[in-house]
Amino acid sequence: MAGNSQRRGRRLTPKAGAPKGTGGKNKDSLAGRGRTLPADERPWHKAYSGTEKLPQRTAWKQDKERRAAAEEGRAPKIGQPGTKDTTWGKGSRAGVPLKGGKGKPAGRGGPRVAPGRKANPAKDSPELLVGRNPVLESLRTQVPATALYTALGIDVDDRVKEIVRTAADRGIAILEVSRAELDRMTGGVLHQGVGLQVPPFAYEPFDDLVAAALEQAAPLLVALDGVTDPRNLGAVIRSAAAFGAQGVFVPERRAAGITATAWRTSAGAAARVPVAQVTNLTRSLKACKEAGFVVVGLDADGQTDLYDLEAAVGPLVVVVGSEGRGLSRLVGETCDLTVSIPMVSDVESLNASVAAAVTLAEVARRRSVEV
Repeated sequence: MAGNSQRRGRRLTPKAGAPKGTGGKNKDSLAGRGRTLPADERPWHKAYSGTEKLPQRTAWKQDKERRAAAEEGRAPKIGQPGTKDTTWGKGSRAGVPLKGGKGKPAGRGGPRVAPGRKANPAKDSPELLVGRNPVLESLRTQVPATALYTALGIDVDDRVKEIVRTAADRGIAILEVSRAELDRMTGGVLHQGVGLQVPPFAYEPFDDLVAAALEQAAPLLVALDGVTDPRNLGAVIRSAAAFGAQGVFVPERRAAGITATAWRTSAGAAARVPVAQVTNLTRSLKACKEAGFVVVGLDADGQTDLYDLEAAVGPLVVVVGSEGRGLSRLVGETCDLTVSIPMVSDVESLNASVAAAVTLAEVARRRSVEV
């Protein structure tokens, strides 16, 4: 008998029933995904316009499109590599209101996140500074680090070689992990295969900060009123070191602390300038006044021109306002003087760190003349 296709009672329908869903059992797997990248931020897409290294496959796609467009007499539909910053994303421009108008905060954006990866790192993961250029710059400027993570199978270039060599020379532990593990540690931020673990920053007690400043011939402190961008904090610390300030203090809440980004921006100055965190900025400024400091705040409508600041030669606290809104009401009322920076153009405001640098430079100039 050749077969049973002709037998009585044979099955005429497939055994598989109607398709069934999961009943929502897998819905959690869709939660917490990062944003979908636009075409010009995808390194594997021919429209890629980012600043990171162009993959060989993407370069081949773009070259192929150029040749096809030339044959058809049309413009090529490709990106312009190097024209869009995709390493760190769009940061918020921070401004301190100055004479001529109120500062306006620009749009903010987070770090670039690869599709399908969670945007938030695990709570128990160490703070990592990622990206080949940032990691290399941090190692060059002696940013404290406890470990260097490198992804298995990383594309080794000159930067990676110098990163590994510098970390080894400094005695930093070098750990190889899978790319998936590094993705988990960084929360999906594109890390280019390297991550530098930065230890928690050791803040100076505020009372010790004030006491140490008063021991100097020309006490000078800088206070930040709600500055939330760690890059601005790092730049202010760098300016404080450059112009002779003895310390910086910031609020504990709703303000940037010393993170890996702040370390890198300060170019190592955070290791030389004491930084304190205070619970209440207004109360701390009042304590400075009781200790003999004159507290001046940068404000667009300040009653004193920076170039007329005679108090610059004595014990001084310079208060830098937050991005966009400047000094808070209570802090502004606590200041002995509010100072405006004269500007000759119609620019409404300067970056917070730039405004701090201009003010500290003028204070240093006045003090050098008085000596």
